[in-house]
Amino acid sequence: MRRCSRQVAIAVVGLMATVAPAMAQETQTEREAARGVLQKMDALERSIDVPALVTSLRAPNAKRDTVAARARVLLDTELLALSDDICTHPEVGYKETRSAQKLTESLRAHGFSVEMGAGGFATAFTARFKGGPGGRPHMGVIVEYDALRGTNGAFHGDQHCSQGPIGIAAAVAIAEFLQKEQLPGTVTVFGTPAEELLEPSAKTVMHKANVFYGMDVIVRSHASMNTSRPAPGFGTCCLNIDGVKYTFTGAPAHQMTAWNGRNALTAVMQLFGNIDSVRANIRPEARIQGIITEGGAAPNVVPDRTQADFYIRYPDEIYLKQVREFVDNAAKAAALSTGTKVTIDNYGSNRDGISVASLAELAFAYMKQYGAGKVLDAPGKPQGFEESGSVSRDIPGIGFSAYTSDWPNHTYEMEQDNTKPVGHAGFTVQAQAMAALLHDFATNEPYRAVVQQEFNGIKALFAEYLAALEKTYQVPVVPDPK
Repeated sequence: MRRCSRQVAIAVVGLMATVAPAMAQETQTEREAARGVLQKMDALERSIDVPALVTSLRAPNAKRDTVAARARVLLDTELLALSDDICTHPEVGYKETRSAQKLTESLRAHGFSVEMGAGGFATAFTARFKGGPGGRPHMGVIVEYDALRGTNGAFHGDQHCSQGPIGIAAAVAIAEFLQKEQLPGTVTVFGTPAEELLEPSAKTVMHKANVFYGMDVIVRSHASMNTSRPAPGFGTCCLNIDGVKYTFTGAPAHQMTAWNGRNALTAVMQLFGNIDSVRANIRPEARIQGIITEGGAAPNVVPDRTQADFYIRYPDEIYLKQVREFVDNAAKAAALSTGTKVTIDNYGSNRDGISVASLAELAFAYMKQYGAGKVLDAPGKPQGFEESGSVSRDIPGIGFSAYTSDWPNHTYEMEQDNTKPVGHAGFTVQAQAMAALLHDFATNEPYRAVVQQEFNGIKALFAEYLAALEKTYQVPVVPDPK
């Protein structure tokens, strides 16, 4: 009965991989505009034949099973406890001193050499396995460990605290295997801080500093209410984002004679009103999310400085430019109408990455094999394996997303699941599946070639995709009043 179930699972994977390009991209506008690009992507996927590839790789393999089992033992004996520890001592971005220390101590204990300060960030690190013969493939594991900023303090409502232990379990398991078998290959764990902050985007800065240079594949994990994988194509988990701060300056005065000043608080409030007034002229998929971070110092003094922090989002970076122009103009108009001044600081951005089915479908198959719950059969929208696009546009990879919580991301309830059986079970599934995929990547050169072929093929279509969107999002011509 179990063997029959596996055959059915493989058939489902094959069907979904075959139809994935037809479901690719996030909006109907994107799909229609880029129809020719998607047809080329579909032809690429058919030439690769991912279903047959997954079936072949999932054939019985005692050594692969041993590597996955080692990852589970590492979690059971030490790394789930480390996850619980980090989860109950949350630290926000760029202040994750204790979390980074705990993770690097574990890596050193397992034979990794650690260097702190990767990319110029005090809490970033690279950890390389010292044993083994070296050589290719170069396999990277991204781990995150920053907590969310909440009104009641930092909290791990996105389960980043588990990513380090999951990644370490897989990295140690595959590194030990390479050393024992005297096989070529290197394993590097990248400690990447402040995923929840765009000021700046740490992975983008680290990538520009060549921290990830030379990697043949990168893997990571993330919490989820379901077990899923992305379709091949271009995308990001949380839309393309511009992080922008709008700072208004006015002139102080006594509130009883407010006409002697210029009210920067009125200006920032007007900004929000202006944005609401034009939402009907902005495509509905846009998300414009802002908070007031400075609102003045005292109620009896006209506020002469205020600030609002916005995440401006859209599914693709082309129309995002129009949304951004709407918001920038809303800020300029608010300043003009209140006699204040505004400065605009685009302090960070997230952009589409690339996802490939040859990694996503195998990861998905292994997560199911190792007992993942709440499985979504259909692939989700395309998305890179990290949330800035910068790394996943240049290096193929996959984010393992298994069921780890009964609650949505960024909630206190998801935080509580960190230390419960639902969290521990999902973390273990992710580590085993990650270790199994890294085994296949390390030991199967034809598989590595297919991954690179698919990645290169999709990346080559990206410029054509953006050009198609440029033609679609025409800006209306507004004539001068007569």
